[in-house]
Amino acid sequence: MPETTRPIQFYFRGQTHEVAGQPTTRTVLQHLREDLHCTGTKEGCAEGDCGACTVVVGELRDDQLELKTVNACIQFLPTLDGRALFTVEDLKQSDGCLHPVQQAMVECHGSQCGFCTPGFVMSLWGLYLKHDKDGITPDKREIDDALSGNLCRCTGYRPIIDAARRMGELPKVEFDREAVKTALRAIDQDTPLAVTHAGQTFHAPRTLAQLVQLRTDLPKARILAGSTDVGLWVTKQMRELGDIVYIGRVEELRVMQVQDGMLEIGAGVSLEEAYAEAARHYPEELSELWQRFASLPVRNAGTLGGNVANGSPIGDSMPWLIALGAQIVLASVRGQRVMPLEDFYLAYQKSALQPDEVVQAVRIPLPRKDVRFRVYKLSKRFDQDISAVCAAFALRMDGDTIAEARIAFGGMAATPKRAAHAEALLQGGTWSEAQVQAAMAALAQDYAPLSDMRASAAYRLRTAQNLLYRYWLETRTDAPLARQDVRAFAVSAA
Repeated sequence: MPETTRPIQFYFRGQTHEVAGQPTTRTVLQHLREDLHCTGTKEGCAEGDCGACTVVVGELRDDQLELKTVNACIQFLPTLDGRALFTVEDLKQSDGCLHPVQQAMVECHGSQCGFCTPGFVMSLWGLYLKHDKDGITPDKREIDDALSGNLCRCTGYRPIIDAARRMGELPKVEFDREAVKTALRAIDQDTPLAVTHAGQTFHAPRTLAQLVQLRTDLPKARILAGSTDVGLWVTKQMRELGDIVYIGRVEELRVMQVQDGMLEIGAGVSLEEAYAEAARHYPEELSELWQRFASLPVRNAGTLGGNVANGSPIGDSMPWLIALGAQIVLASVRGQRVMPLEDFYLAYQKSALQPDEVVQAVRIPLPRKDVRFRVYKLSKRFDQDISAVCAAFALRMDGDTIAEARIAFGGMAATPKRAAHAEALLQGGTWSEAQVQAAMAALAQDYAPLSDMRASAAYRLRTAQNLLYRYWLETRTDAPLARQDVRAFAVSAA
């Protein structure tokens, strides 16, 4: 595959910005603060949790400008190639006035110590840009979601939420999208980027064929998608990644399509886009999990394919995908390989992925009338928290008989895992309280969870059992309760 030694190019401060000679894992935040001395963007946690470093990244998709908030602290500088970067300094108006987002923060007293303020302002600006044309005032949920990745230890958030409402009431400030689109068209190149520093190369292939060839040539290279996990290996563990193959510019991996009763989501589709599409098909079942999965900047950067390939035992995507019977599509120069997702995970941090393969897509079965599906997340906080237990249940019914039972949990084993004993007990029986009580007891044979900072082993097992009971309360055939009516049973019913 042809390589180029051209510099990294991205749109910044109204012009094309070029970077050369930097480490391949230098973060966008480091470049802003240390190289460009743009210190409005702050470093708080350096792991994508606090939001002090929030910036907006723009790119052309089908000749339309997409703008997304991301965490600059865990994004590697070469991923900006061909894109646009906006920071809090960009909000300064030509006449010296504050942007409506900033003015609203002043009027509503949304800043105290001020350290977190630039990040909040950029998250609010991302929300402002969603509605600057339609004039719609965002509702409480949309505001909370936009701010889910920003932490403040001073204000208690109420005045910042007030500012989110107030910013739309102030005189509008237009954002020149056409100028950005013109600039991005000028720097868009079909030639894959390959930049080398200190013997380590960052490859950004543009096609699937280029990607699988690179994977064959460099089987030990680190595959990089959204950097929401790999970024921490650098910022927190100080690891050397060696050669990197970045999938974020492969358009074939950023496609979603419905075919043969399955929703196929490419490995490069962001978590936000993937969950939005999945929740469109499963609105009641997935909407809450979508909102509670990390923060918006993390979902904007991370990908469903990366989440699945990572296979964390506490990841929230795998349980519901496995419960639904999802498949994973693997690609190499030898062609495609498709397998049930549950067979992909062999042991802790060990998968069936071969050295020359990459994850190409995830295939999710579409809703069926005879399948009763639910997913539940238990964590200490509603927003931006890792699950203690994530549970997913899918029963395929034949009248009153359970034709097939699929139960999967995260946080209960070294990998996302089905509950074989509980499933076997349910299968062929009726969906009754006696049956579910027996299945709850059987979960103790399926799992031997660990105790850690998030939950004890006893808590995990008890709540897993209670979530199965909650599922029965919501889906029983005689008198099912609405989801909101059984929230009190989440941790106390037995």
